[in-house]
Amino acid sequence: MAEKKLYTIDELVEMGMVEEEAVAYQRSLFDAYFDTIVTSQIVAQTAVADERLSFIDLFAGCGGLSDGFLQSGHFTSFAHVEWEQPMCETLKHRLSSKWHHNNADNEVIRFDIQRTDELLNGFDDEEYGHHIGLNALVNGRDVDVIIGGPPCQAYSLAGRIRDEHGMRNDYRNFLFESYIRVVKQYMPKFFVFENVVGLLSAAPTGEPIVNIIRAEFKKAGYFVASDFKEALFDVADFGVPQHRKRIIILGIRQDVLSNNEQLGDYMLSDFYKRIIPTFKCKHKSVSEAIGDLPGFTPLDEKTRVNGTNYSHYPLSYDGILNHEPRFHNIRDIGIFRMLAEDIQSGRFEYISTEKLKKLYTEKTGRESNIHKYYVLREDEPSNTIPAHLFKDGMRHIHPDPAQARSITVREAARLQSFDDDFEFLGGRMYQYKMIGNAVPPTFAKVIADALYILIRKYTKR
Repeated sequence: MAEKKLYTIDELVEMGMVEEEAVAYQRSLFDAYFDTIVTSQIVAQTAVADERLSFIDLFAGCGGLSDGFLQSGHFTSFAHVEWEQPMCETLKHRLSSKWHHNNADNEVIRFDIQRTDELLNGFDDEEYGHHIGLNALVNGRDVDVIIGGPPCQAYSLAGRIRDEHGMRNDYRNFLFESYIRVVKQYMPKFFVFENVVGLLSAAPTGEPIVNIIRAEFKKAGYFVASDFKEALFDVADFGVPQHRKRIIILGIRQDVLSNNEQLGDYMLSDFYKRIIPTFKCKHKSVSEAIGDLPGFTPLDEKTRVNGTNYSHYPLSYDGILNHEPRFHNIRDIGIFRMLAEDIQSGRFEYISTEKLKKLYTEKTGRESNIHKYYVLREDEPSNTIPAHLFKDGMRHIHPDPAQARSITVREAARLQSFDDDFEFLGGRMYQYKMIGNAVPPTFAKVIADALYILIRKYTKR
């Protein structure tokens, strides 16, 4: 039996434990540490709202990452920067209605982060309106953490497949530079930079983007992991009912650790290999996530209500936010029913990529390099919920053949672990887009809790 100390999961497995036992062992030690050290020394401080750690959220979207940090109870936000209007309105509404922020309209800054000087010092703009700027909002206070992740489409594998230039000419390849400029302005003790797995292989200039990002963070005065593969996680392992691999780059300001690189490496290893794994849990299935939501029945012919076409009934449900059926034509309803029956019956005739591509061509007369259809498996986590959902839902077909439809906004939100009281504003296409771009709040809370443990373990505020 291992000594009572913190080993990595891999080390415990090498000692003879199965992975589930290793996770349980680490969790028990973490619980003991939290009870004896954190509870006795920290709770009294954090009971006062002003003692919570402060953060700024960049590329905030509708606020999935922020929501997880606020749910943890250990953090409070100074500002959230986002450029798309529906996302900003959704985030303002969430901050005021759920988290009781009285200054949400000012706290959420709608602006283009590439215009960093104006973002910091204030702007009066025809498109974005007027704002006093991030500096005035922070008002000289210490920023403990900066969180966020630049839009991932330029790094995503799917985006590079679709784009004829492999996204090499996409301006979003270098939005991390704006992120770093804000980090340099406030020099928080820590930052959290989230992005897609495609970041590991992207090379828009010929040089791997991870090398450029790592060098820039180091130049800015931060320790980061030497190998970002250590920072790769599947959110399904942490209670989110969806397979979604994401990179979480933690930055630690070097002078916090007296510029001790060895201590920085150890602290980062502790975060990635010891603390975060204690939050692993059993996978949650699609059925567990959305099975209790009421369904919809295909109509014999489409109906039009208030200028909108509907193919399913009922049109919505009272008391369930954002749960309305998407319109599908007769052809697609038939395809969805057939594919869902294929899975439910166990025939599995249409599960290979080639079969699905052939079916798409037969039904539509068009060809595609990627297969267009996927039925969610009831007893497994969902496939990744992407921003592409705003275009169509063909790769997120509801598993019930009788409903013959793609998932609703609320179902997508649940698969992303958003609470049912999280209301998405704006047009439905924007709602799908903001959900698909978001960090799942449940996983965001894991990051927040793990970071809080790390901060309290190694530093003094």
